[in-house]
Amino acid sequence: MPTPGRHALVLLCFLICMAGSPDASAQLAPRVRAAQAQIQQVVQDTIRSPVFSGALWGIEVTNLRTGRRLLGQNPRALFTPASNVKLLTAVAALRRLGPAYRYQTRLYRDGPVRDGVLRGNLIVRGSGDPTLGGYQQRADPTVVFRRWADSLRAAGITRIAGDIIGDDDPFSDVPLGEGWSWNDVPYAYAAESNGLVFNRNTIRLTVRGDRPGAPGRITWTPFGTDFVRVRNQSRTVPRDSASDEAYDRPFNDNHFVVRSRLHPNETQEESLAITEPTRYFTHTLRAVLQREGIAVAGRGVDVDQMPIRPSYAADTVQRVATYRSPRLREIVRTMNHESENLYAEQLLRTLAVVNRPDTTARDLSVGSAALGALAVRRELGAMGVDTSRVQLVDGSGLSRKDYLRPQALTRVLEHMWTEAPDSLRTAFVNSLPRGGEDGTLKYRYADGAPARGNVRAKTGTLSSVSALSGYVTTESDTPLSFVIFSNHHMAETAAVRAAQDAIVNALARLPI
Repeated sequence: MPTPGRHALVLLCFLICMAGSPDASAQLAPRVRAAQAQIQQVVQDTIRSPVFSGALWGIEVTNLRTGRRLLGQNPRALFTPASNVKLLTAVAALRRLGPAYRYQTRLYRDGPVRDGVLRGNLIVRGSGDPTLGGYQQRADPTVVFRRWADSLRAAGITRIAGDIIGDDDPFSDVPLGEGWSWNDVPYAYAAESNGLVFNRNTIRLTVRGDRPGAPGRITWTPFGTDFVRVRNQSRTVPRDSASDEAYDRPFNDNHFVVRSRLHPNETQEESLAITEPTRYFTHTLRAVLQREGIAVAGRGVDVDQMPIRPSYAADTVQRVATYRSPRLREIVRTMNHESENLYAEQLLRTLAVVNRPDTTARDLSVGSAALGALAVRRELGAMGVDTSRVQLVDGSGLSRKDYLRPQALTRVLEHMWTEAPDSLRTAFVNSLPRGGEDGTLKYRYADGAPARGNVRAKTGTLSSVSALSGYVTTESDTPLSFVIFSNHHMAETAAVRAAQDAIVNALARLPI
């Protein structure tokens, strides 16, 4: 417990700060002043813990009913926001594309059909859709491909004489975000962005422990695809030894090395990112078609390998099938609930294609992350954010080159709660995980916690970086927005999250 002297010091600092603010303490109702002093005390007692020595905290809390700021701790300093960047990507996408927006991935044939044989190629024209084979189809990522096989049979096609061509041209060919760490490359959270995406551009690899001294047994989905190679250097260790997971994949190579240590009968599962997503898409589609009884003479290829690009307006090119994604509001919900980086990167690049911003800058190419980031900044500016102090280089927050003020994110949260049209507000708020119930907050805010089922917020985590921002209501049902950034901490992630949760629980207990 803090000492009485410390209480007095905190309150004195608070009153000095308030005296110079537009809402001078003399003008505040006693209940509001008491609430401000209460939350100030909780914040200072929390972040001054020795475990956070040297850390930089940025915190801002606003009463959304009155617009009055209840707390400001370094609100104008620049922070690395980690996955809180997804909040900006979500808002920009909802504003620019609309909650009902859907991606369309189209399947074409470019030749005649005679005696059941397509005498030409099958072409998949991508639009940047991240959902094909994704979360909604995790039970069977190939379900869309099998439906396409049905469409081909309905068109009288039982054999394809040509290739399966993947057209990923809506997006630039830069696969990773600026400033991403090379250590992240093998893992699903750093999956490559691309105009064509299948199964989140990942495989799902499983290692099962055997007898001590023996390698683990490795399988992977979809159906042990030969698009990747896996070298098994795993080892089953005795139960009194430590187990761990270790995976490697070089740049520009789909050769994985598994060096995990695991106990007998232990199961380890990991989603691992592939490279060359377009070829992965077409290679897997070819394999599924053959499994469904449609022979394919050619290969699965990237359109960039073809001497002549498809002309979709030509009479010889006919559409066979179309996959339409879930609506954008569902995509944004998945992105924020799962903190799915690939979805965020795909949305960012979509903003550089659909309703893209006008610019004369030659280095901002169509389908690029940089042009998408400009679109996000334009939307932030329209909401009243000072974009001169916003730096974004990706859509997910995986880069440490992203910088944001707590004050800027507060303005975004305030706008989406009080000023946005109902359809945008609902889509945005519903995209945020609910404390103790779902998404990345499912296992936080235990039974009995004041904020359980009340707080809706987005998490953010990098090494030495943690963020939590969103909405919570007080005991009197007053809606608050909050932004909590912690940078340069050396504490365990669990300790920082506990500090964030303590602050949010204190907000939920406020009597205003």
